[in-house]
Order: sequence, then structure tokens, then C-alpha cells
Amino acid sequence: MNLRNTTFATLFLFSSLTYAQESTVVSIKESADVKLSYLDSIKQTFVKHEIASCVDERWMTELSNQDLYNEMIADIENLNPDTKVDYELSTELLKQRLKILDDKSAFHIEYNQGLENIIKHYLKNRSRAYERLMALSQYYFPIFEESLAKYNVPLEIKYLAVVESALNPLAVSKAGATGLWQFMYATGKQYNLDITTYTDERSDMLKATEAACQYMVNMYAIFGDWDLVLASYNAGPGNVSKAIRRSGGKQNYWNIRPYLPKETQGYVPAFIATMYVFEFHKEHGIKPNKPIVNHFETDTIMVKNKMTFKQLSDLLSISEDQIRFLNPQYKRDLVPYQANKNHYLRLPLDKIAVFTSNESQIYAYAAHEFDKRERPYSSSDVAQNTGIVSKTKYHKVKRGESLGLISNKYGVSVAELKKWNHLRSNTITTGKSLKIVTEERVVVAPKKEEEVKPKTVVASADSIKTKAAKIKDTAKTHLVVKGDNLSIIAQKYEVTKADLKEWNNLEDDNIKLGTSLIVSNLPTENFEEYIVQSGDNLSTIAKKYEVSLEDLKQWNELDDSSILTGSTLRILQPEKEEIVVEVKNSKVEKHITYKKENTYTVKKGDSLYSISQKIKGVTVSDLKKWNGISGGNIQPGMKLKISG
Repeated sequence: MNLRNTTFATLFLFSSLTYAQESTVVSIKESADVKLSYLDSIKQTFVKHEIASCVDERWMTELSNQDLYNEMIADIENLNPDTKVDYELSTELLKQRLKILDDKSAFHIEYNQGLENIIKHYLKNRSRAYERLMALSQYYFPIFEESLAKYNVPLEIKYLAVVESALNPLAVSKAGATGLWQFMYATGKQYNLDITTYTDERSDMLKATEAACQYMVNMYAIFGDWDLVLASYNAGPGNVSKAIRRSGGKQNYWNIRPYLPKETQGYVPAFIATMYVFEFHKEHGIKPNKPIVNHFETDTIMVKNKMTFKQLSDLLSISEDQIRFLNPQYKRDLVPYQANKNHYLRLPLDKIAVFTSNESQIYAYAAHEFDKRERPYSSSDVAQNTGIVSKTKYHKVKRGESLGLISNKYGVSVAELKKWNHLRSNTITTGKSLKIVTEERVVVAPKKEEEVKPKTVVASADSIKTKAAKIKDTAKTHLVVKGDNLSIIAQKYEVTKADLKEWNNLEDDNIKLGTSLIVSNLPTENFEEYIVQSGDNLSTIAKKYEVSLEDLKQWNELDDSSILTGSTLRILQPEKEEIVVEVKNSKVEKHITYKKENTYTVKKGDSLYSISQKIKGVTVSDLKKWNGISGGNIQPGMKLKISG
């Protein structure tokens, strides 16, 4: 028995070793067969430095929202200083603390009932907002203080950026004022801030802060009082001068305040109240949130060639959201290059180290990507082996379908449908067969001249097999106004009342004023997003994807052929199909295959960043693009596409 057991164990061990060797060989063979992309081959040559990344992915949503900015502006515009606020803070204690602020600042900080009301309002209603602002301030304030000290401007002016923009470099007011310091276009130009198609230095924290300091110095030379400098920053020096004259020559802010514009009347009190909350937050139990990023953990580098944020994201393994946050001055997710002007890129220290150690490879990859863009062509460049074939198919009208719905389904116009079927109106009968004619470009394999003479490509309707695009609701809606009814709305959008009822779950014809009705049911599956590059036009994009101009316009609801660089176009991709084209008694087969869609189910605690780290070769921007996500919010149980 023992001998038999020993023999069995020996045979088992030998077979296991043999299997392991075979598995290793297979593994090595499979690895050897993997072909590296150009991007991967570039990244393999990178010299890397192990320094901790300074930007936390979880803060990206916080950094990009403008809630705080909207709240702050609403307070300044609508807050009534005469309205008393019930908050536990004695007047005597407040006076003592305001005296402390007055002693150490260049501003005239004196107690008055209106200021007390505003401070109590902020403490009672805005404490959570200030916790967020204090986290942001740990990144921005060291930058502000450096410039303020350089120009001998009171360091407390740093709180002005909190009042102006809630520390959001992308904040834009109703009047068009932009950036951390809210410069208008003309004022920005006056202080040498570059504003072009690609850049807006009003959002550059270094250059905009420099310009704000210069403005303060100039205003102080005029008024000689920092309170009035603040008022002039908001209302303009002309309005402050008028208020001084209307007050009979008084030059204390609180004395001329009634003669200033309404917004400016709450501006300086909001500034002082913000200073108070920041300086005495501990006494009121306000705890700053975790710092987003420390200023000293980022650095800048001068860029010597143009490159997109997407290219940088792919090369440096940093999310595009992080790049946008650190470089808000670039409006189109692209760092431009001009021989006579320097452009700088701000990155976390570890990414700066990778960039500086591998500049030549990075620029080579960016150039390689830009070279892939389609160039102007001549008539001799037109492919000789292409042909346009007409396809005629028939569609049987189902209950509830309209000409508009059918035209969207097949990518043709309503006018064409009426022409092909000799229809005089938009009314169609259930069960009727509609004729539909489409044209397609067919690629034919190259032929040797000695074998085949030029001959027209022939393809029958039966030889081209297509699969109709599935219909899915889109967000196109109609706001119901006075006088509307289902019949009027259906006629306006060339759909039926039955369509509207089905899409909006209506049991009868009754609709309420102010409600939004879904009025279209366009095919949206298999849409690819294309970001318009510099030099693109609608024709070149149509040629690139082998679609018609009219299709592009219809998919993107364009009235004409005008498109903006940086905008996103939707392009419908074909489903799996097989095309057979007959050429001189021989068959050339074209098979279009698609990679099977893979998904990932979101688990509790997951973020887009953590998911991108789990899946090799996938970035946060890829996940957003494939799943139509604009922010960073995901919920457990969601199924995310993890391949294009």
C-alpha cells in the first residue's frame, strides 16, 4: 500500500511540473506575440521618479463646480445688512475681535450693526461653504501673498479673491468678468493679460494675481485709502468718485456707501465678514476640509511644442481633470506653441520630473499624433478603387410611426421620403411599405491592370446586408407653453400624437404648462464622439468617417456647416455587417467586425480613478468618454464600458 501511494505521489508531482513548464512556455509565447502601441513603446523608455502625486482624484468634482461662486455672488447682490440674524455671538465679543483685525490690517474695520448682521449670516448659513473655501485657500493663498508682498499691497487683499470668485479660476460672471480676480475683457487687456482663441490669462493664477496687484497699486495712488480701493475694484474708480461728490466730499467708505451701486454697498462688508470668518474660524467650530493640493508640490515647465491635454494624460498617466485644474488658462484642452511667446504648463512635481526627463519622446509622440490628421488632397489622391452604389429597401410602417421617425431611422430626410413615395402630406398609413433609397461608398480590392480592365462596380440590394439602428430616447425636449396641445407639438416636430404619448408615458391628451416633453427618438447607440481639431471642417470629418454632410448635420442638429475647434461631434458607427461586392465575376468580401463590449460593475468605494488603475491601458478620460460621464460621480451597481 505504501509503495502504491509513493508511486502515485511521484507521478502526480512529475505531471504537475510538466504542466507548469508547458504553461510557462505558452505564457512566454503569448507575451512575445503582444504588439506594443506607439504610445506604450514611448512610455517604456521613460525615466521615472517615485514622488507622491499631489492632486487627489476625489477633489476633481469639487474643483470644477461653481456652487460656491454662485452662492457668494448671490449673497453680495441680495443680502440686506439691515436684516438681523439670530446667532450666538455677543456684540461686545464681536467688537473686540473686529478691533484685533483693525489693529493688524490696513483697512478701517469698525463695528456697525450692518456688518454684525452679515458676519452672523455667514457664520449661520455659510459655514460649510467656508470649510470648502479654506481647503482651496491652502493652495491659492501662498501664491497670492507672494505677489501682494512684492507690490507692498496689504496681504488681507487675498480674501478679495474669495469674495470675487470663491477661488474658482474658471468663474465667469453675468457681465463676462473671468477668473480668480474677475477681470473684464478690456481691463484684462489693459493689464497685459493675453486673451486669444486658445488662452485666457485671466484664469492664470500667477499672471492674473500680478495684474490684480498692479490695479490695486494704481487705485491706491488715486484714492489713498484701501477701503475705497476695494470699492473701486468692484464698481470702478468713476463710480467711487461720483459717490464722493454726491456725499459732499466725504471719503470714508461707510459714509459714501449709500451713494455707491447696490452691489458695491454689500461688497466691502462681505470682504470684512470673509476676513473675520477666516481669522476666527476655530472660535466658531469651523473646520477646514482636507487641503486639495499644496502649492509647493507643483511646478511649471515651458512647453516647446503644442500638445493636447489628452496626449499629456496618456503619456504621464494623469487625468485630464487634474491638468485642467492646474492649467485653467488653456480654454481648448490644448497647450499652444508660438515662437514669439512662452507658454507654461503646471503639473505635480512627480509629473514634472517625468516630463523633464523625457521631453524629446513626449514631443515626438505629440508630433506623431498631430501628423495623423487628414491633410488636403488633390484629385490624383482620390482612391481609384472606390465606387458609390445605390441601395433600395422598403420599410413597412408600424403603428405609431411617423415620417420624421422613419427618416431618422434610415438617415434620410422627410422630403426625400415623400419624393420617393409620391406623398403629398406627412400622413402615412399603418402597414404601408415605404421606398427608401440610400447611397454607400464601397471599397474594392486593388486589381492588376493586366487582369481586369476598368469596369463599373455592381452591387445589388441583396448583396449588401445591414442591420437597422436601434431606436433609443434622447434628451431632446419641448417646454410646454400657453396654447400648446399634443397635436400642435406633434406637427411641429413631425411626429405623431401616439409617439408623444408613448415617449412621455401619457394616458390621455392632457399636458401641463411648464412641463418638458420628449419630442424625438433618434438612434443614439453606436455613436462615436469626435473632438474637432484645428483645421478641421465638416467636409473633412465626413470624408474621414465616410458619412454624408447631411448625416453629420442631422446627428448634431447643425443648421449650417460651421463648427468650433474643441467642440464634440456625434458620429454614428455601423453595426456588425458583411458587404459583398461583385467585380467582373469575382467576389471581394469586406468584413467589419467589432470587439465584444466589456463592462465593469461599480463596487462600493470605487472611483473612476481607482477603476482606471485596475484596468490596464484605461484612463479616467476614456471611462468618461465611453460612458457619457461629464463629472466624476458614479454609483455602486452601475455598469461601465471599459473598452472603446
